[in-house]
Amino acid sequence: PLCPQNTLPLECTTPIHLCGAGPSHVVLEPGLPLLLDCNLGASDAPFNITWHKDGQPLPLEGGDYLQYLVNGSLLLLPTSQDGQAAPGVEGGYSCVSASALGALTSRTVNVLLASLSKFHQEPSPQTVPTGGVARFECQIDGVPTPVITWEKDKEAVPEETRFISLPNGVLQILEVTKEDEGVYRCVASNSARKHISHEARLKVSTGSTEAPNTVVIVAPPQNATVVLGHPAVMECMAQGQPKPLVSWSRQDGKPISTDVVVLATNLVIRDTRRHHAGVYVCRANKPKTREFVIAAAELHVPAPPVILQPPETVSLARGYTVRFLCNSSGDPPPVLHWLKNGQPIKSFRRVKTQKPGVLLINQLALEDAGYYQCIADNGLGTACATAKLTVIVREGLPSPPRHLSATPYSSTTALLTWEKPEYNSDQIIGYSVHCQRAAGSDNVEYQFAMNNDTTEYLVKELFPHTAYTFFVVAYSPMGASRPSLPVTVEMLEDVPSAPPQLSIASTSPTDIRLMWHPLSSQHSRGAVTRYRIEYSTLDQEDVVFSVEVRGNETQFTLRELQPNQTYRLRIAAGTGVGFGVPSEWAQHQTLAHYNHSDHMIFAPTELKVRARVSTLNVTWYPSPNHTLVSGYKLSCREVEVDESANGERTTQTHTIRLRKKARYHLLTGLVPDRQYEVRVWAFNKQIDGAAAVWKGRTDKAHNRTLPLPLRPPPLPPSSIQAMANSSTSIWLRWEKPRFSNVRIINYTVRCSPAGTTNASLVSYHTSSVQEILLGALRPFTRYELAVQSNGVDVVGPFSGTVEESTLSDRPSTPPEELQLSALDSSSVLVSWRPPLEPNGIIISYRILYSGNLSEPEHFFSLLLCFSGSITSVEVQGLSSGTRYFFKLGASTEVGPGPYSPIKDVHTPLQKYGMWHLDIHAVTGIIVGVCLGLICILLCMCFSFRNSKSRYGHCRASVLPQYLCVSSAISLLIKATVIFQTKSHLCNIQSSLVPISFSTSLITALNRDISRVLDSTAMTPQYRRGGCPVPSTVPECSDSHELETLMDPGSQESGQPPAEAPEEQSLMASANPREGENAPAPESKVETCKGKAHFQMGLGCSLCFFGCYFHLLTEG
Repeated sequence: PLCPQNTLPLECTTPIHLCGAGPSHVVLEPGLPLLLDCNLGASDAPFNITWHKDGQPLPLEGGDYLQYLVNGSLLLLPTSQDGQAAPGVEGGYSCVSASALGALTSRTVNVLLASLSKFHQEPSPQTVPTGGVARFECQIDGVPTPVITWEKDKEAVPEETRFISLPNGVLQILEVTKEDEGVYRCVASNSARKHISHEARLKVSTGSTEAPNTVVIVAPPQNATVVLGHPAVMECMAQGQPKPLVSWSRQDGKPISTDVVVLATNLVIRDTRRHHAGVYVCRANKPKTREFVIAAAELHVPAPPVILQPPETVSLARGYTVRFLCNSSGDPPPVLHWLKNGQPIKSFRRVKTQKPGVLLINQLALEDAGYYQCIADNGLGTACATAKLTVIVREGLPSPPRHLSATPYSSTTALLTWEKPEYNSDQIIGYSVHCQRAAGSDNVEYQFAMNNDTTEYLVKELFPHTAYTFFVVAYSPMGASRPSLPVTVEMLEDVPSAPPQLSIASTSPTDIRLMWHPLSSQHSRGAVTRYRIEYSTLDQEDVVFSVEVRGNETQFTLRELQPNQTYRLRIAAGTGVGFGVPSEWAQHQTLAHYNHSDHMIFAPTELKVRARVSTLNVTWYPSPNHTLVSGYKLSCREVEVDESANGERTTQTHTIRLRKKARYHLLTGLVPDRQYEVRVWAFNKQIDGAAAVWKGRTDKAHNRTLPLPLRPPPLPPSSIQAMANSSTSIWLRWEKPRFSNVRIINYTVRCSPAGTTNASLVSYHTSSVQEILLGALRPFTRYELAVQSNGVDVVGPFSGTVEESTLSDRPSTPPEELQLSALDSSSVLVSWRPPLEPNGIIISYRILYSGNLSEPEHFFSLLLCFSGSITSVEVQGLSSGTRYFFKLGASTEVGPGPYSPIKDVHTPLQKYGMWHLDIHAVTGIIVGVCLGLICILLCMCFSFRNSKSRYGHCRASVLPQYLCVSSAISLLIKATVIFQTKSHLCNIQSSLVPISFSTSLITALNRDISRVLDSTAMTPQYRRGGCPVPSTVPECSDSHELETLMDPGSQESGQPPAEAPEEQSLMASANPREGENAPAPESKVETCKGKAHFQMGLGCSLCFFGCYFHLLTEG
């Protein structure tokens, strides 16, 4: 029923979701609306949905057959009075849904109107003897698939078991009787209309017609392709006397599925699935005999695509790398493509589509955020999966590196320099340099990492005369900066790496004509500006003549030579840098008489010879100037090594003339295990061309000659699947070939590391079943696998290769080249190289160190570096004059590997004394002494001014003088302490100048000293790196300061440094020995260094004061 526009019960609509798996075609039934739902699987509610038909946007106001719903869905309505849809409704529909983070596009769904075609085949009249079989067939197409029924005399055929109506439009009548005579016709109908075929009359003869004595299959099964979910029929009708017995089997030996229905002698599959595909064999057997007839047909079940592993939604910080993975299946295999915000993705510098189903984005930037879709299509349908990428931008990220420049250092190296970022440059922990060829669409991008102590990098192993693009990224614990502005530079030229291929001919007794092919860009390594030709006679090899020609020339003629003389010649190509390696010396003999031909012929190209025991199969490609060729000549001679003559001894040469179109020739009757020389050259009526030469050896003779296979080899297995089982094993499974005339007895599996050219790394395994567990493999290694079918006396070709990687494992070797360097009395630089066999991606390093080698390992101090790219670290806070022992281990995601051998390092002693004071200590002493002298001079002036009598006022002036001097000393003490708050020295136990004072003076001084020291007790002390330390420092502490690659930044005064989160720090430290017996750290020394500087300044001042006081008292 037709529903109102505002009410849409379920029976009136057919919702079609436009993302996910689904058909590529849907049918708009007459009188029923069709609902297209734009649900694309996004988590955010869409705020803008637009619809397209055949790539063009639909009107927003709708139309006669369009209606937009509140949720964005599109409703297609029947518009005509008879309930039929408008003709313009057919087409491909898709929708685009936009949200705050991006846009999504749906797969395209083709909307078709219900239709029914004319009959392609109609029943034909038949005459069948009594007891025989009759068969009528109708064929017709329609959307949706029409249902075919049969009528006899315009009435439905009787519902008897003898009347079999198959879904493919075939009517079978078994054991025909006289009552079956009549007029038969088929009726095809679907939701569009109904068609009736022509009538066909069935006549039943009652004569003495004898049935055939032999078994005959009159209606054999036919190869069929049935879409997943549709019905399938395998028909098989047999005749014979007596009635033959019909049975079915599968060629692959599997049992026929239980959901397959047997109608008389036919197989009917109502709902076809993937497991129904295969070759079905119908066997008609004559009862009580061994006489039988078989007929086979293949059922192919294509399936629309299905997303097996959709891409996952991720959130990553800027500068990281994201990898989207999308696996699908279908038959035929679907084609995968990627969309970003509804637009196709094109591979460029940072974005690459690798093997089918992998999308890789390097150096994430803000513009990479959005929706990514994986679309799988194989013509039968489409599947869609969506993932959202969020790019996190953290505060405090460095700005891009500035002023990047690239200078060619040589033909294969380039020096890159840059300046630190403008913002947050103090947070940088390292840089990464990115390099890629400027030309080409699928060039590999290389990355190089380095520490933050440099702003230059020398890129090596580049190709000469090639343009490269570089950019730099800065890293901090918060993440990566945006890439710097890229720069492109062309590398310098180099000398050619190979010589040109030289062809030689003579056109006169005094001339030699040379021709060569220009070098490729790979071999030229620059612009070829010249060629150098060197030649000499064979009897005067020491006298070599040389001539140079321009780089745009490809031929040259040497003139004024001697007739009938053998010359040696070679050629070298040169660039602006110089000449490359020359070619091998080639010999050529000038003509004895004049030859009027001025044309020369190049040697044939790509000469290949396949050696067997007694044959050589020679193949070649035509000469470059093959239009001058009249034919080819082939010579073969046996070459024997003559040790006594210090050279080679040749036997008789056999020359064969071949036609111009010849491209191969088989040399037979050769001796096994002998050295032969084969030459092939072209010729015409005037001259012979240059020859292509091959030297090689025939195979050794076997004990017995293997017979040639009499049957064709078996096909390779199909559906090969590989899955990693562990770090050293891979499961490999496959299926038998679909067609094979040879009985397969076992399979051979070829296994080799991906991309290897070393034949010793290729291994072969045999399996009698259709699976094998390949063991003894290397961890974290990608392997190429192929399978071969083996018959009794014949083997087939290998299948196509599949690739699979073993899982990662713990490192099997420790880090290499552990180096220890004492930087000063309290810090050591530890450097190393990654393990030789990491067996995975190194995620961290573990450094154990201790001052006592005999203690257990769990008492060692532990330093973790949470980055596999770090190869050096500075350990601080060590004790001076101590021998430390270090060992290093690496870890993957599986676990830690072995430790390296222990190495030791000795920290030097820290020197103390007057002559080893730093600039702050010396400055404090000088200022303290100056202030003391100034106060003493003021007191002297005051005393002389107020004393009129030297003897009468002497005693009265002592007290003011003492008070003045006492104030000066107190001021001296305060000034000295203020200047020494950042630099302290500890091991000075006594004053520099021993002076005795009265008890009251010492008491007053001590009181002032205590007050001054108490006022400065809360001043925060600073360690290296700017991190404040609590004012109450313990006398002995075992907590060592461990320096990271990054300055942690300043903290609030009086607070300990906040511990960095794990994901934002490159290393963490742990010390299980705190509080136990250990060498006294330097923190104890630093807490009391102020006393020495104070005493030094005080002693100098009191020295002057003692002298002055003595003068006063002595008069």
